[in-house]
Amino acid sequence: MSLGYVRPARPEDAAEIARIQLATWRVAYRRLLPRDVLDGLDEASLAERWDASVRRPPGDTHRVLVAVEQAEQSYLVGFAASGPADAEALAPNEPAEALGADVVAVTDLLVEPRWGRRGHGSRLLAASVDLWRESGFDRAVAWVFEGDQASRKFLSTAGWEPDGAGRALDVDDMLVPQLRLHVAVPTEPPRAS
Repeated sequence: MSLGYVRPARPEDAAEIARIQLATWRVAYRRLLPRDVLDGLDEASLAERWDASVRRPPGDTHRVLVAVEQAEQSYLVGFAASGPADAEALAPNEPAEALGADVVAVTDLLVEPRWGRRGHGSRLLAASVDLWRESGFDRAVAWVFEGDQASRKFLSTAGWEPDGAGRALDVDDMLVPQLRLHVAVPTEPPRAS
């Protein structure tokens, strides 16, 4: 376990969040997505989107958190983004009311691979759960690629499991299967041991 902490993202973090997203996707998804798609992602465009997400979130329960590694210097090493479940969280042909107002959707939870296995993902998830609880959410959902064993294993060790929903993303004429995981948001924080 490393020394680190989680805090809300700031506008000045946007470029680093985009860099972490690209670096992580290019490693974690290199066997899942076409190389030209990964190579064609524009870091500046992603940074603009993250800046907008941090500066002007769609609502007060939309959150972007960052994980910071503390050493001689501090480094942003990961991030998590979540908000109320919307149409993007639904499975194909699932009715709009299927998830309800008490469900939060995780859109991103990434730790740059070189900083992995140091507790940052767990800290991001725990901080997110605390905010979800405060906001009154009682269930969380997240879409993961079926072939992304690392994310599936990480979330399953935290109690997440498939909810039976699936979809396939059309990525440059290649269908990439995803499954939706879910977990109950605990009503109380865990007790310190």
